[in-house]
Amino acid sequence: MADREELGEPTIAQDLVVTKYKMAGEMVNRVLNQLVEKCKPGTCVTSICETGDQLLFEEIGKVFKKEKEMKKGIAFPTCVSVNNCICHYSPLKSEGDYILSDGDMVKLDLGAHIDGFVAVVAHTLVVGASKENKITGRKADVIHAAHYAAEAALRLVKPAGDNNTVTDTIQKVAESFKCKPVEGMLSHQLKQFRIDGEKSIIQNPTEAQRKEHEKCEFEVHEVYAIDVLVSTGEGKGREMGARTTVFKKTDEMYQLKMKASRAFFSEVDKKFGNMPFTLRSFEDEKKAKMGVVECMNHKLVEPFTVLYEKEGEFVAQFKFTVLLMPSGSHKITSGPIDLDIYETTKEIEDDSLKSLLNRSQLLKYKNEKN
Repeated sequence: MADREELGEPTIAQDLVVTKYKMAGEMVNRVLNQLVEKCKPGTCVTSICETGDQLLFEEIGKVFKKEKEMKKGIAFPTCVSVNNCICHYSPLKSEGDYILSDGDMVKLDLGAHIDGFVAVVAHTLVVGASKENKITGRKADVIHAAHYAAEAALRLVKPAGDNNTVTDTIQKVAESFKCKPVEGMLSHQLKQFRIDGEKSIIQNPTEAQRKEHEKCEFEVHEVYAIDVLVSTGEGKGREMGARTTVFKKTDEMYQLKMKASRAFFSEVDKKFGNMPFTLRSFEDEKKAKMGVVECMNHKLVEPFTVLYEKEGEFVAQFKFTVLLMPSGSHKITSGPIDLDIYETTKEIEDDSLKSLLNRSQLLKYKNEKN
């Protein structure tokens, strides 16, 4: 830990850093709760995405007003991925849209940062689900699978725990509900101005991915975004023609040739730095669509591709941000869920998983060492 602080990299060993993470977490939770309310039949996805980003900007504008130099903003633009769409669907105003219907499974995904300290969240709900209108069958199975897999991960991401154990446990929980984690999806360590720190957890890896993926141990004062995506199908993502609109700047260097590309990249650098952004946040979407092409071809920006499971399948996602404090795991983002409205006939039968899930969420690390 000392090494990291000697390098001048702030960690949650400092109270002010914890405060910034928690403030970002509270904002993200407030916005998520408002978006959950908007998920009604007849609402279009673009309007939910736009509302999410607008609300995030409003929340961010309320804090540290006097700190003119402090960077703060969206850490992940609002994405609304429905049914078999796995992730990153955030359509442009100028293109097609999706209108929500009763029974649609909606995944909301967003994030904010204060001074580069990131809080992200993702949450799944079914449109029209209520105590009077309970959801059954495969939709209920996959929501239980993803929820309990995320809860299991929360209990395992702790100092001296390791990423491979989390990978295997998510797999076992999903299989209890006859579901599969989405192949190759990553959960990352969070650092200041970085949503993809060195340490990561992989879901449902192929043999090649398993060999390549580095084992790591979690340490006190680290922060993680735990992202669990589970499918009723094979758990394999594929592209299906939806435009990618979310990108992130890389550290690559290249002299851009086109004027539109240079203007686009300059705006990305100034407004978003290393944080993910959406083409929707540019005044002229047409110019942004032109400018991003050369930047992507030369790897100056990397895409968050829109992925799909097979038609007719459902994918559920729960993502939360967790601070590994000496006092225990502090989960600072989450959405409102009532599992009683999702009725599954399946359950976790494995005793080791049951006892893990029965453990308190706030784990006291010091006690564990005694």
